Amino acid sequence: MTRAETKERNRRALLDAAFHVVSRDGHRARLDEIAERAGLTTGAVYSLFGSKSGLLGALVTDYLQPHYAEIEQAIPADADLLGAVDAFARYYRRSCDAPDASADQSLQFTLLDMALHDAEVGPRLAGSVRAEEERLIALFTGRPHGGTRVTRGQAQRLTTALRAVLIGLGQGVLLGLAPAADEQYFADTARALVSGASLLDGPPEGSGGAGPSAGLSAG
Repeated sequence: MTRAETKERNRRALLDAAFHVVSRDGHRARLDEIAERAGLTTGAVYSLFGSKSGLLGALVTDYLQPHYAEIEQAIPADADLLGAVDAFARYYRRSCDAPDASADQSLQFTLLDMALHDAEVGPRLAGSVRAEEERLIALFTGRPHGGTRVTRGQAQRLTTALRAVLIGLGQGVLLGLAPAADEQYFADTARALVSGASLLDGPPEGSGGAGPSAGLSAG
């Protein structure tokens, strides 16, 4: 095994160990336990990641990269903004049904807890999230909408809003608080952010509509 291969193997082992320990212990996660689980020393952590916050930042990037790669595949390159937003929201809803959805949600809560408890870790985790969000901003930038093209600034504002709304909806699905929030509901909610659609245009109460998405305007 070459030196580069050994380095990558150790890096992978530390990230896998960090995932398990951090998911269980949150901000109380200890570097020595992470290193021990990986079969390495804490010196390896500092050598490969520079610090505990560096390791956690890399963990966030490692966790997010596959999701953003899948999003890039899910959004058609030739779609206008509404089509892109629709595809993104539908992808997000499908991810709520994935076998590892509960574990992913648990890790998100844990990382938020760590960010709130550690002044050094918080900015590092936020930086990792922002770096991955740049890929989503790039996906929306330049798409046609309302007779013009979406600017980078507009795409950035939209990305912030979409993440906030869809994360909240996803948590509702996983906690059983939004049992009727299907793909169409996610899509209509996301499109409402850019189309002026109203989420109040559902069927009258007691009319036997097909869930919260029935009758919504998709713009």
